[in-house]
Amino acid sequence: MSTQPDVHSGQGFSSPTRRMELLRESLPYIRRFQGKTFVLKLSGSVTEDWKNLFSLAEEMALLHQVGFRLVVIHGGGKQLNALAERLGVRQTVVQGRRVTDTETLEMAKMVFAGKINTEILAVLRRQGVPAVGLSGLDGNILRARRREVQEVTVPATGRVKRVDFGHVGDIVGIDDALLKLLIEQRYVPVISSLGADDDGNVYNINADTIASEIAVRLKAEKLILLSNVDGIYRDLQDPSSKISRLTLPEAEELLQSRALADGMLPKLSAILALLQRGVQSAHVLNGLKRNALLKEVFTDTGTGTMVTGGREVLGSGSRAPASD
Repeated sequence: MSTQPDVHSGQGFSSPTRRMELLRESLPYIRRFQGKTFVLKLSGSVTEDWKNLFSLAEEMALLHQVGFRLVVIHGGGKQLNALAERLGVRQTVVQGRRVTDTETLEMAKMVFAGKINTEILAVLRRQGVPAVGLSGLDGNILRARRREVQEVTVPATGRVKRVDFGHVGDIVGIDDALLKLLIEQRYVPVISSLGADDDGNVYNINADTIASEIAVRLKAEKLILLSNVDGIYRDLQDPSSKISRLTLPEAEELLQSRALADGMLPKLSAILALLQRGVQSAHVLNGLKRNALLKEVFTDTGTGTMVTGGREVLGSGSRAPASD
C-alpha cells in the first residue's frame, strides 16, 4: 500500500450550513433503510488506489454506523493484469472475458483473495468496521461449475470459433447461511470473486455476476456498482446525456429503443434482470469520486444512475424514498 492520505484533504460538503442541510436531507433515507441490506460491488479501478479506497471506507463506515447491512463484493481485473505483466504471463481476453489458464488462476488467488481483500479489510478496520474477508469457497457461499466451451463470433471476420475459457466458473447455487449469520451480527462480509465446484476445483467468477446473485439471494434493498463510470449514458461523449433515474417500465422502453451508448445496453439489461428477480433498486456510480456513495444514498438528486424496480413514477428532480 502507498502512503496513507490526509483524510481532511479534497472536496467535501462545502460549508457548515450545507452540511447541516445534508444531514436533515438524509433523515428519511436513514429511517427507510435501517436494517436493509446493501450489496456493494467494487471494481478493480476503485480498489487500486489507497487514497481512494480509504475515502470509500469512510463512506461505507457511515452507512454501517447508521444501521445499513453491507455486503461487499470485489473484482480486481486491473491488478491481475498488472501482476501478469510483471511476471510475464500472457493474458487472453475474448469479447471482454478473460481466459483463465492455470498460471492466471494462481495469480487470481493471490490478487483477489490475498492482496485486494486484505487491503479492503485494513481500511475498514481503520474506520472501526468489523469486516470479514471471504471468497466464494468460504462456507460454500458459491457453488460453481466450469464454464463450457463457448462459440463466439470474431467481429473482424464474422467467423465463429470455439473458446475454452479455462478455469472460469458459472454460478449454479448460493448458500447464504454464513452471510446471514455475519450480517445479523453486524459484520461486513468482503467477498472476492472466486468459487469452487463440489470437487474443490477453484474458478475465477465474474464479480458483477456474484454481486447480482448474492443481492437476489439476500433480497437486498440495493445493489450498488462502483467503478470509474459516472452512470448510464445515452452518449458517452456527451456528459449531459447521463440518465439520473429510471423506473422499471422506463428502462424496459429504453432497452427496446436501443438509444444508449455502446456498452450500456448489456449493463442496463443485466440490471433489469436483477430487478425482475426482487432487488428493489440498482445504482451505477463513480467510486473514484469523493462522497459519491453518500450523495447517491442520502440525497434527493444522487450522483449516478438509479434504476428502481418499483412501478411508481419518481418526482421530477427528486429521488426521495416513498413513505413506508
